[in-house]
Amino acid sequence: MNVDLLQKSLDGRWADVRTNVREQMSRFSPADPDLSREDYRARVLELTHELARTGQPHTGFSPDHGGKGDVGGVVTAFQVLGYGDLSLLVKAGVQWGLFGGAVQVLGTSRHHDKYLRKIMDGELLGCFAMTETGHGSDVQHLRTTATYDPATQEFVIDTPEPGARKDYIGNAARDGEMAVVFAQLVTGGQTHGVHAFLVPIRVDGEPAPGVEISDCGHKAGLNGVDNGRLVFSGVRVPREALLNRFADVAEDGTYSSSIENEGRRFFTMLGTLVRGRISVAGGAGSAAQKALTLAVRYGERRRQFADPGTGRETAILDYRAHQRKLLPLLATSYALAYAQDDLVAEMHRLQKPGADHDEKAQRDLESRAAGLKAIGTWHATHTIQTCREACGGAGYLSENHLPTLKADTDVFTTFEGDNTVLLQLLAKNLLGDYGKSVAGLSTVGLARFVGEQALGDVTERTGLNRLRVRRLDPRSRAAQRALIAERSEHLLGGLARRLRPALKKGADQFGIFNAAQDHLLEAARAHVDTLVFDAFAAGIKRSAPEVRPLLEKVLDLHALSVIERSRAWYLEHGRLNAGESRAVTAAVNDLCAELRPHARLLVDAFGIPEPWLACPLLEDPAAETTVENPAPAMVG
Repeated sequence: MNVDLLQKSLDGRWADVRTNVREQMSRFSPADPDLSREDYRARVLELTHELARTGQPHTGFSPDHGGKGDVGGVVTAFQVLGYGDLSLLVKAGVQWGLFGGAVQVLGTSRHHDKYLRKIMDGELLGCFAMTETGHGSDVQHLRTTATYDPATQEFVIDTPEPGARKDYIGNAARDGEMAVVFAQLVTGGQTHGVHAFLVPIRVDGEPAPGVEISDCGHKAGLNGVDNGRLVFSGVRVPREALLNRFADVAEDGTYSSSIENEGRRFFTMLGTLVRGRISVAGGAGSAAQKALTLAVRYGERRRQFADPGTGRETAILDYRAHQRKLLPLLATSYALAYAQDDLVAEMHRLQKPGADHDEKAQRDLESRAAGLKAIGTWHATHTIQTCREACGGAGYLSENHLPTLKADTDVFTTFEGDNTVLLQLLAKNLLGDYGKSVAGLSTVGLARFVGEQALGDVTERTGLNRLRVRRLDPRSRAAQRALIAERSEHLLGGLARRLRPALKKGADQFGIFNAAQDHLLEAARAHVDTLVFDAFAAGIKRSAPEVRPLLEKVLDLHALSVIERSRAWYLEHGRLNAGESRAVTAAVNDLCAELRPHARLLVDAFGIPEPWLACPLLEDPAAETTVENPAPAMVG
């Protein structure tokens, strides 16, 4: 099969962007793992400027300021950087995604005209100062204040307590000159909620007056990024420093906003910043693909224990246990790649220059982004660890990339939104949509719905499956989809019933919600499983006919792995019987064997530049070995 056709399918809508970035990356050599932290930071800064000179980061900005308005393209380019140095990926993400993105989407022409070109060219390096020591995920209750002084027409930025210190801020410790600071806006003694302000943090390389900067120090990974802490003491910025797309303050201190409700205004503001969350999911996906490429190639070369019949040692990827480790993860990486492509396309549709604001579609995008970021980054963490183990001692050496991948991506599960919090956000949005759909039913429809819910309860108690009318065929696409979607729908419906008592007057809302948190998280995850399945199935239909049969098998393996992971639930709820559950596992085993000959092709289709894969791991001198007196194979 032609690897180019398979790669074209995976590359999706922005294949040309991926090609350009791959060519650019081929000129960047991987960092020496023995570099000092300071030297590493200097090298990543140099690469950031080199990246700016390519013009690639400009593409996501408005054509009015020298960009191309290609929001999807710039996020895709960011994702491809995940094949290389992840410190560069994060540094670039802070500069052009978070800092530049916030100025673009939260600011107006007075900010765009003054700053955007300098940001795009890398002349003005900046930070995104949202997270605080005491409030990470709870952005709505940040403590930093921006108090308006009408006498001087300035905002006074303050850190009122130690917990309000801005923490873990990329670009702050060494290189940043300005920060987008999120703070509670106060004018006339009234607080109007969190808003964003442009605040200089360095002047001529030294901390600006009233700004205290400290270094977060050595981290588990990403040490090419200068994460720092910021404390503000009476820092004055002009009234125009407020990024005023959604709200403004007049010279006399009068506050105004096009969105009256404070909560709605806050979530609208945060919704425009969803690009960062989507970018992190994409970068994590690239890192997982790189780990799988290393592990699969190594698994084909590395031989261990002899075949008694031939005397030839067996490639470790020919062992069922090794296939079980890697190939389902490879299938899920494919599925997530198609889901990511769909997510980026929808983001581009909603955020490209001139796009009409669609509040419902934007909310749905935020929900999808939250779920895919959580599931995608957890998948990357698990995949990289599994690949490290699959490469034995060689996988533990820094020269073979896997330890660096493991260290650099570990934080992806908590930055740009803690994964557990993001799944809660998704589940809450799903519950809101669920409630609206039930409320919209006619009297007859509502009666039918209540009856089905009651029948579902009987099904659980008796183990009788009302949905299964014939024996499950694990390779049936319709059966796979039905099982995955049914779990999602059932979990959401059950969650709604569990939380209904919280609507009663005087109910312990926190206690009821807290008691159902495990259920809530599972419902969110099951919903993402359905989204990912559907995205992969749709991606196959868009692919060249020549690659569809192979991709269909990869989808089979992904879908059945998802079902197998939750076999206990399917058995407990009568969706599978014992024989069908065993058939799912047998089908996963069969698919691993069928896909084994195509494993190298599947990872090569990721299109990772060879300079970023080169390492001693793939030059194993013990790869080709025969044994005079073979012993029986001891691993499998």
